[in-house]
Parts: sequence; C-alpha cells; structure tokens
Amino acid sequence: MKKVKITAIRKTSYHDLSDKYENPIEHACDVNEGDAWISINGQKPDGLCESAWKSMKWFVEELAAGRGNFYDGWMKNPNSAMISCNDGFRPVSFYIETIE
Repeated sequence: MKKVKITAIRKTSYHDLSDKYENPIEHACDVNEGDAWISINGQKPDGLCESAWKSMKWFVEELAAGRGNFYDGWMKNPNSAMISCNDGFRPVSFYIETIE
C-alpha cells in the first residue's frame, strides 16, 4: 500500500448562504489552508475531520492501493485527486496524492 498525503489547499466561507439557511453555530471547522495529513494503508489520519474523510475516503483508498487516473485523465497528476468536504457553507478543498 502507498502512503497518501492529504493537504488542505483552500478554505472558503459563503456567508450569504450561512445567513440565509444556517442556524448559528459557534464552531464549525478547525482545518486551515496548508494543514496536511498522511494516510497509511488507506486509513483516516488522526486529526482529520470525519466529515471531510467521508468525502475523500474512496479516493484515498484507491490511491493507497496503487490505482488512480480518476475519470480518464481528470488530474494532471494521475496519482492525485482534488476533493472538497461536504460543508456547503464552508467547503475546504483537499489535494490528495500518493507519496513514496
């Protein structure tokens, strides 16, 4: 199995959507741009948001198993993927790549 590096590339907030649809919450996300984790054997790294993990799990498992080239050439690096968490108000984009 290959190690897979998960890096938070971009964090965005859609305040207009939050104001219109979301009940106020005090704390939503601890991830910051540049944060990184290493997945070993396709497992969820400690400290990675559970919700984000659910969005990327399949891609991490596939890359860890040596597969990739998702959607017939979607990514310039076939051993990578760009996945966003499923928080529609504060999405975080993660670059996922195999490392040796």
